[in-house]
Amino acid sequence: MVTKAVIVGLALNLATAVAAAQDYKLVPVAEGLDFPWCVAFLPDGRLLVTELGGTLREVSPEGALSDPIAGVPEVHRLSQGGLFDVLLHPGFAGNQTLFLSYAAPPADDNATEILRARLVDGALVDAEVIFSVEPRKPTAVHYGGRMDFLPDGTLLLTSGDGFDFREAAQDLGSLLGKTVRIHADGRIPEDNPFVGHDGAHPAIYTYGHRNAQGLAVAPDGTVYLNEHGPRGGDETNRLTPGANYGWPAVTHGTDYNGAYVSPFQEAPGMAAPLDHWTPSIAPSSLAVYAGDRFPDWRGDLFAGALVDEEVRRLDVENGAVVGEEALFSELGRRIRDVRAHDGYLYVVEDGENASIWRVEPAANQQAATEPPSPGPRPRSGASR
Repeated sequence: MVTKAVIVGLALNLATAVAAAQDYKLVPVAEGLDFPWCVAFLPDGRLLVTELGGTLREVSPEGALSDPIAGVPEVHRLSQGGLFDVLLHPGFAGNQTLFLSYAAPPADDNATEILRARLVDGALVDAEVIFSVEPRKPTAVHYGGRMDFLPDGTLLLTSGDGFDFREAAQDLGSLLGKTVRIHADGRIPEDNPFVGHDGAHPAIYTYGHRNAQGLAVAPDGTVYLNEHGPRGGDETNRLTPGANYGWPAVTHGTDYNGAYVSPFQEAPGMAAPLDHWTPSIAPSSLAVYAGDRFPDWRGDLFAGALVDEEVRRLDVENGAVVGEEALFSELGRRIRDVRAHDGYLYVVEDGENASIWRVEPAANQQAATEPPSPGPRPRSGASR
């Protein structure tokens, strides 16, 4: 008789065999998370993880989850709205400063916001909202919400188009469908590309985006972004200050009802994507690998895929994508976040009872480590 335990054991053996064939191992870091969205790495080896419902937790090196950290702002938790990124200040070891992005209430007038605070004795103190996307909106979708620091110490934030307001992505008077660049205290840099332009918001760094949930800055300062298309037309872009990335005037995707969003896939004055996916993989995150543990991956991009339940590795050579590989599909889960840290990759599952995994070279692991939670787990039905 074939029991459930036998089936689970066969599945785990198959997952181990697949990983071994790719010369990596998936090592569990934490489990039991509720819709995690982002991880960040503290100097002492602990992790911070956000959960969409509005909680920020610490993860010990042994994988223990803390109680929710006090001082997190109220978030608008509905559909795609909630708590998004946590980002450490480059000088965190000395100033304990971090940043949170989130959907700020109320429901009928919400916005993507950035909060700056200090993490002291397991709580957020000296909290201050330093930036809000304008105009506010009534929809609970397409927030963007990814953040990263540029080498000069300025902060980038992605903002979505709010779904019902896609034409705003081409409007330089609106912050919907943009990436914005600010100082760490919320001030707007004087050298932003549209400072002094009549009718343009001075915080805009790039425009013509739909819903960018992946943002990564390479060691050389190159900025990469990926964004959701509608039905197809997901994009990976290399950002140039002031550039227009086309949405919704140009796209490789079609609308959800099958109609054209635009008959054009390219147009003069609009930047073409570095890569795109049709049908959609729903890219949720982006990391640049610059470590030494996987030499063949150095310089490549890693995108989490919600729909395809895997991570896509984009082989980047001389500034161009020359190949693509699907990885970590043995997890069988939607992937919400991918991070590169200390030569490893970290992969964060989406949904209920979700786990964080560390990707290690197979040759370095002394003994096989089984995933922490055998058997099926519930999946989210949301596509973004």
